[in-house]
Amino acid sequence: MKRLTLSLFALALGLTLPAANPYSLTSPDGKLKVDVEVGKTITYAVSMNGQPLLAPSAISMTLNDGSVLGAGARVKSAATTQHRGSVPATFYKKSKVSDDYNQLLLSFGRYTLTFRAYDEGVAYRFSTKSKKALIVKNEQATFRFAKDWDCTVPYVRGDFSKAKDPIAAQYHNSFENTYTRTKLSKLDAQKLMFLPIIVEADNNVKVNITESDVQSYPGMFLRNTDGGTALTGVFAPLPDKVDDTTPTNLGVNVITRHDYIAATPGTHRFPWRIISVTTKDEQLLGNDMVYRLAEPSRLTDTSWIRPGMTSWDWWNDWSLFKVDFKAGINTQTYKYFIDFAARYGLPYVLIDDGWSQRDDLFKVRPGMDMKELARYANEKGVGLLLWSSMMAFNKDMEALCKTYSAMGYKGFKVDFMDRNDAACNDFLYKVAATAAKYHMVIDFHGIHKPDGITRTYPNVLNMEGVDGQENVKWATIGQYDQTTYDVTVPFLRNMAGPMDYTQGAMLNGTRSSYRPSNSQPMSQNTRTHQLAEYVVFFSPLNMLCDSPTRYMDNDACTRFIAACPTVWDETVPLESKLGEYVAVARRKGNTWYVGAITGWTARDMKLDLSFLGSGDFQAECFADGPNVDKVAEDYVYRQTAVPQNRVMDVHLASAGGFVMKITKK
Repeated sequence: MKRLTLSLFALALGLTLPAANPYSLTSPDGKLKVDVEVGKTITYAVSMNGQPLLAPSAISMTLNDGSVLGAGARVKSAATTQHRGSVPATFYKKSKVSDDYNQLLLSFGRYTLTFRAYDEGVAYRFSTKSKKALIVKNEQATFRFAKDWDCTVPYVRGDFSKAKDPIAAQYHNSFENTYTRTKLSKLDAQKLMFLPIIVEADNNVKVNITESDVQSYPGMFLRNTDGGTALTGVFAPLPDKVDDTTPTNLGVNVITRHDYIAATPGTHRFPWRIISVTTKDEQLLGNDMVYRLAEPSRLTDTSWIRPGMTSWDWWNDWSLFKVDFKAGINTQTYKYFIDFAARYGLPYVLIDDGWSQRDDLFKVRPGMDMKELARYANEKGVGLLLWSSMMAFNKDMEALCKTYSAMGYKGFKVDFMDRNDAACNDFLYKVAATAAKYHMVIDFHGIHKPDGITRTYPNVLNMEGVDGQENVKWATIGQYDQTTYDVTVPFLRNMAGPMDYTQGAMLNGTRSSYRPSNSQPMSQNTRTHQLAEYVVFFSPLNMLCDSPTRYMDNDACTRFIAACPTVWDETVPLESKLGEYVAVARRKGNTWYVGAITGWTARDMKLDLSFLGSGDFQAECFADGPNVDKVAEDYVYRQTAVPQNRVMDVHLASAGGFVMKITKK
């Protein structure tokens, strides 16, 4: 009775009872704020300049013994600290990443909860400290947005409505799809979304959700389950029985799953949940949240790792011409590829699917002399990369790396994982570590977005998880709008890390002339759009997707591509707009590159080059030509002085682009 009387008295006075312990944290610039409450549940809320972005959102982790980290929690200690500094970046879009944050560390005894606030966003993670191994039943990760805003999301591709368990059926997917823009409340409750996603709040604020440092744990999907404004994390359970012997699978097919999502050591740091916040769209192009929150490199020596460009066979369907031999998957064809790479100074040639049996990389295709190709490539100063399915690589990755490294091969493109559960992520780290042991680089395909592994293992130069240009081989514009995707993906998928998009088409189409073709594929946009993507997109291992013959027929463009860096010392985002146009400047040494692409709307742009500072500068420019509306390959090359007012006026045609290389006089 006394407790009820006290409650009524407090309500009458307009007071709030201390039902939960509140904590708050602000970013170094004071604009972002995180409010945390600990009581029966733990919730957090995020605001920017007083504008609510995330309303109180519950978080917890449920263990197999029934205990819930985050329920009925009692804080044993709370500490707020500041950190100011930077971390060196390896094979990244800048050579140094700022690491300024304010941190709130809440200790609950057997576990801790850490919140960090950066000027670019906020993040939180659970950590445990126990002598006993843990089984994580599930995790509650909630993002309850303050309003019913527009969002841009990639759904898992496919129709799963007839599946026995439509949600579970989506755990196996390639993480490739175009983007859907809709209201939060209109999101399809039966479809999973993979990361990153963007929510467009008031005052042009963009909220990007992703994660980092995902080890021995599943990656996060998102789902709207109630038609409201809250998104909930969904996690694939840990595989139980798998099929890794059926050649048609290519990957490792999951037959059954456990009723829990992860089994971890008792002392473990769980993934960072990242909420990046920007007031200008272009700020997402320079966002470093995923990289800075990843585990630092485990490799003490990275001098042997060579980023750069690679010639590639699959996209152009081995379509060589003007040659006196039958092109295909044979030694003579790859010697031609090697000669092409040597001519233009490309570090690599990628030998894709077909060089061996898909389920056994020691059973080489007749007509392929692997030792001779390695000898010839080494003589020419070119490295060779080999494609592998997950299934074949998983059989004996140690023997594969040891054998082919000794032969002279420089790395593998490992494909068809098509999962994001804890077992698959363990496989990625095992591949990276094993390859590093033999000084081999890795390109992961058929996999989710990067979530920190490219910092932890810098020999992982690239990852797919992008609806890249390969899709134009079989899709009309109505089926796959590559051009709109191009001006959307830099703000989402590329923000998470490098992406193997496979640009560089030398056959280019307009809206009316484009058509899908397997052996004569073309882009849906202009030649200069394709050239500019080498600057706009970040990718330490970058493909030249077209035929070497076509590149040699387009020597000026090819020389520009071949000389373009793939890792950078500095990145300066220029004015850009999600889904409409993208512009970015990047520096390597004393040379600047500027790239700009647009969607289907032609536009005039004023490029702000004030980052150059004082002095006189010369620019080599590739711009859309006057007849590009009919012939998408049409471009104009010119050399010009950079204006002293540091503003350059450029015109981009429909689906067009502009790119330039700037050097000081």
